[in-house]
Amino acid sequence: MEQHYKLERVRELADNDEDFIKTLAEAFLEEVPEDAERLKKAVAEKDYHTAYQAAHKMKPTVDLFELGVLDTLIEVQDWGKFTKTDLDITNQLEMVITAVDNAVAEIKSDFNI
Repeated sequence: MEQHYKLERVRELADNDEDFIKTLAEAFLEEVPEDAERLKKAVAEKDYHTAYQAAHKMKPTVDLFELGVLDTLIEVQDWGKFTKTDLDITNQLEMVITAVDNAVAEIKSDFNI
């Protein structure tokens, strides 16, 4: 439990309300994988604007659940924001996607979702 994500800040936000914590976990599962797929597709297609939007949308949740890749996600976001055509962001993207995938699997398991 909580190897690929942390609930400390989630618990603080939810004031230790277990139902609300589960609701936040469900929201994570609903939104973050979808945004991660959008981000992956945007980077592959060099769609800088969409990459920026997807990464920007993911930031608060990735930060709240402490996936440990916020700085890396910001690098991907900035790649899109500043249209860094000379930069290969593939490694950073893979780190973010791996962290999201690991957290998704673990949250599903931990919350029986």
